[in-house]
Amino acid sequence: MMQHLPHMKLIVITTPVPFAGEIPLVCQLLEMRLETLHVRKPEFSCQEMRDYLNEIPLPYHPRLMLHSHHELAQEYKLKGLHFPGTARAGAANMPKQHLLFSTSFHKLEELQQPQPLFDYAFLSPIFNSISKEGYEAAFTPAAVQEALKKATVPVVALGGIDTDNLAAVRELGFAGAAVLGAIWQAADPVKVFQELLWVVKSSC
Repeated sequence: MMQHLPHMKLIVITTPVPFAGEIPLVCQLLEMRLETLHVRKPEFSCQEMRDYLNEIPLPYHPRLMLHSHHELAQEYKLKGLHFPGTARAGAANMPKQHLLFSTSFHKLEELQQPQPLFDYAFLSPIFNSISKEGYEAAFTPAAVQEALKKATVPVVALGGIDTDNLAAVRELGFAGAAVLGAIWQAADPVKVFQELLWVVKSSC
């Protein structure tokens, strides 16, 4: 049976498309003890990714998980690499060394499959998505709870996570929660992050 992490992790995922003022906001979140930021910029060239990483102060690099241009991870001393389901097999060809590896699941039965290379996995969508219109919750709470008991890797909830349902994520048995729309579509992303962090700490 999967042993859950000692306290629920809060992960933030960047918007796929950069926006004005993004880097200062990212740095504020990291300054406020954000432990893990997933940098997901699918349209970035390698140079654009370098430029993005270069704007983030070096002390924060060990908190960044990269979704693309994985070859930069060692050079920038990042936290790790994310492999979506379509690229999961590629993890076997990537030197892991100190890096964490994460992946994504969209079916409950995937949780039971051995995943020796991965340190955690996203499962989505748990709730109706905030950032993707029409992307609705795919599982019942009972089915999720049962699947998590048999998971072979710590599972992080993704999809529609906000301050109203974050506590329910812990109750379902998830090791963590990943947020995107709740942060970046908010009028005050920093305030929302503070509120989410408070919920996480109070649930420990």
